[in-house]
Amino acid sequence: MLSGLVIVDKPQGWTSHDVVGRMRRLAGTRKVGHAGTLDPMATGVLVVGINKATRLLTYIVGTSKTYTATIRLGESTVTDDAEGEVTATRSAASVTEEAVRSGVEALTGEIEQVPSSVSAIKVNGERAYARVRSGEEVKLAARPVTIHRFEVHWLRPVRGGEALDVDVTVECSSGTYIRALARDLGNALGVGGHLTALRRTQVGPYTLDQAHTLEQLAEELDVLEMSEAARALMPNRELSDEETTEISFGRRIAAGVAAGTPDAATPEHPAAGFAPDGTLVALLADKGSYAKPVLVFAPDNEKRARTQPTAEQQAGQ
Repeated sequence: MLSGLVIVDKPQGWTSHDVVGRMRRLAGTRKVGHAGTLDPMATGVLVVGINKATRLLTYIVGTSKTYTATIRLGESTVTDDAEGEVTATRSAASVTEEAVRSGVEALTGEIEQVPSSVSAIKVNGERAYARVRSGEEVKLAARPVTIHRFEVHWLRPVRGGEALDVDVTVECSSGTYIRALARDLGNALGVGGHLTALRRTQVGPYTLDQAHTLEQLAEELDVLEMSEAARALMPNRELSDEETTEISFGRRIAAGVAAGTPDAATPEHPAAGFAPDGTLVALLADKGSYAKPVLVFAPDNEKRARTQPTAEQQAGQ
């Protein structure tokens, strides 16, 4: 049974669910999930888990994300991005680079952000976007997010100088809406704004350099094995043979220092425990003088070659 992460370079126009469906066919298994939705308009890093690796996804969802984006100042849309109908246009000809940078600075750090009304957030059990499409006016509550970096790269006049495109990089906490940043920057400058391009370049430790297109994955399914994926994701603890045996049976062991963190491991932020041969054995949380398993991974053939023929290729052999 093949288990691991696949770092997909999601194509524009595909939903994250579309990608999961495609990966199920390529990997020949129904047990596939992803670690954080990308809108159909967006491209870039989508972390997909196969079989046992789906159990790692919950720890990836909450990691920070990095994006490159283009914000158009001077136009507002119903969706806060280019897929929605334009609701207002105002000249951005007088907007200066200094004003843009000042507006970006105000949106950096710990902020309260109101998500887009067409987000997937549930309101009384129904997705907000579904309520908007049915004609309902939806107002979502602000929520705290952290913008670690909001960097302006380039400003380009468009639409005869009446609009202004701003190329940016955003590094942010989980739950941040980049299109809401575009909307709020435009509103702060008095001209409105929306997102015209979005590419996710990093999710936690996983980067675009590791990503493959669906076409490439159809040719050769490149899987980041469980042990390698966990080593990059969380603090590591090297176990002895005796500790490996105890943990494998779900028993606790003496607390130990995990490389990569000065703090005790918790169920929400566990350490990865590895057997002497490097195999991922379990995720561990400290409790007093002991460490106990949060998840135990039964041994299998995870250590075989990381590059596998796809299910489609195998069917044709």
